[in-house]
Amino acid sequence: MNLHEYQARGLFQAAGIPMLDGDVASTPAEAEEVARQLGGEVVVKAQVHAGGRGKAGGVKLAATPAEAAEWAEKILALTIKDLPVTKVLVVPAAAIASETYVGLIMDRESQRPVFMVSAAGGVDIEEVAATTPEKITRLAVDPRYGLLPHQAMGLAFTLYQDFKQVRAAAKIMGQLYHAFVDNGASLAEINPLVATSSGEILALDAKVVLDDNEVGRRPDLAVLRDESAEDPSEVAARRADLSFIKLHGNVGCVVNGAGLAMATMDLVKYYGGEPANFLDIGGSSNPEKVVNALRIITADRDVKAILFNIFGGITRTDDVANGIVAATKEFKVEVPIVIRLTGTNEEEAIEILEGVGMPALNDMDEAVQRVVKTAQEAA
Repeated sequence: MNLHEYQARGLFQAAGIPMLDGDVASTPAEAEEVARQLGGEVVVKAQVHAGGRGKAGGVKLAATPAEAAEWAEKILALTIKDLPVTKVLVVPAAAIASETYVGLIMDRESQRPVFMVSAAGGVDIEEVAATTPEKITRLAVDPRYGLLPHQAMGLAFTLYQDFKQVRAAAKIMGQLYHAFVDNGASLAEINPLVATSSGEILALDAKVVLDDNEVGRRPDLAVLRDESAEDPSEVAARRADLSFIKLHGNVGCVVNGAGLAMATMDLVKYYGGEPANFLDIGGSSNPEKVVNALRIITADRDVKAILFNIFGGITRTDDVANGIVAATKEFKVEVPIVIRLTGTNEEEAIEILEGVGMPALNDMDEAVQRVVKTAQEAA
């Protein structure tokens, strides 16, 4: 789950990371009032789940409260990477002497949080990694002990030479680690971490991505979700307790079990098709899940054919069949459906489907080849 900058700032400040005061605004008048309270030059920043805000005109410097209102009005009218801007963050402008990057990401390969720091801050870290990877220092943290003081100092020495600044940066890295772990983040970064003209070390930006598993356990974090910035189909799937990820193909997939879902998508690719989604209805035998799954997939206009691939263990195939029948009665399904069912109550499921003229297969390869061919013919 992505957080807006103003939300990530709240988590960072709670961990003690030094940041300039600021506030979020939804209207030009609110932005003007925040700027007036802060005093002096301010920065007006679009709050949207997209990179490249500055290049898109979403970050502007304002010398007066009136100018802050003018910029806020223009920024709130922007759409950045197909996402409308509905809020802006207003913060004081800083006198920057240097910019660095500090980030922490959960690395699946090492199964540890990994720090990435670079003296080349203030730019896209992806670009630095691609063109000058030697400028990035990495450190995997053993979660049993956390970030140790000597490790933090070692990272900080790659960013600063002044010992006072090194100690300040090392302290911030420790605070960032605690913010990362305490909130179940998969990514937390400061870009830029700056040294001001007076020598102070401050975080001028905040980016956090939370692990959805942590969000499910933490109602206090769940309220930070901005569903307006997410794909509507993924929002609907989450509300229906379905594991769903939208992809860019034309073969809709409804499968039970994550492993079978991955194998199904692989087979669709193997036979020349492109999966339109990952959708796992899980081990539930609730026909309503099938109805919701079909409603979500048929809302995608790119889908030209739908494959049900059900291996019945805990999941009863007759319940899935009842769900398919209920869905087709509840709303019109205009794309062809290929059904493969095998396992628990298979005979009952086949009888249910044949009763409404929907034959089922039990061979996975045959079903995938048929749905790929059907989708290609309809494209």
